[in-house]
Amino acid sequence: MRLFAAVVPPPAQLAELADEVDRLAHVPGADRLRWTARPGWHFTLAFMGEVDEELLPDLRARLGRAAHRTAPFPLRLHGGGHFGRAVLWTGAAGGLDEVRLLAERADAAARRAGVPMDEHRAYHPHLTIARSRSSHTDLRPFVTALTPFEGTRWQVTELALVRSNLPGGGTPGQQPRYETVDAWPLGGAG
Repeated sequence: MRLFAAVVPPPAQLAELADEVDRLAHVPGADRLRWTARPGWHFTLAFMGEVDEELLPDLRARLGRAAHRTAPFPLRLHGGGHFGRAVLWTGAAGGLDEVRLLAERADAAARRAGVPMDEHRAYHPHLTIARSRSSHTDLRPFVTALTPFEGTRWQVTELALVRSNLPGGGTPGQQPRYETVDAWPLGGAG
């Protein structure tokens, strides 16, 4: 199954982001973007790709320990940015050191469980809100529109293991569906 570790913002914070994204629909060029499905909004901490079923017990145990070793921390959705001309995202503010540490621990847990992970790189917390349909789309006006966005702070209290169900059949506009298959409270969260 195709898996990743994630932090999922609470519904109230996702609703704030949805209001902000609705405003972006009025920015010229919005029709050249493919907006991500709102039920799937999350901060990916460690993307694992296809994981063999036999690795799941050890992976779950190691992710549980990683969560237990990490104290809850504050986070909020904040501003925006882009990766090249392909991805538009909103970022995070607050416990950035803590979310980076949780990402490193999730990555290490997967590696130690035997999951072949891509090359390790510095973690940049972001929540993807759109992808460009063309390499000619200028995402800077969207980033400018997102710059003043300040979401309400929440306490991150859980590490989630999420399954990505890829769309089948090649229907245009279909997006992956995400389902949380397990979650662990952060240390001291309950």
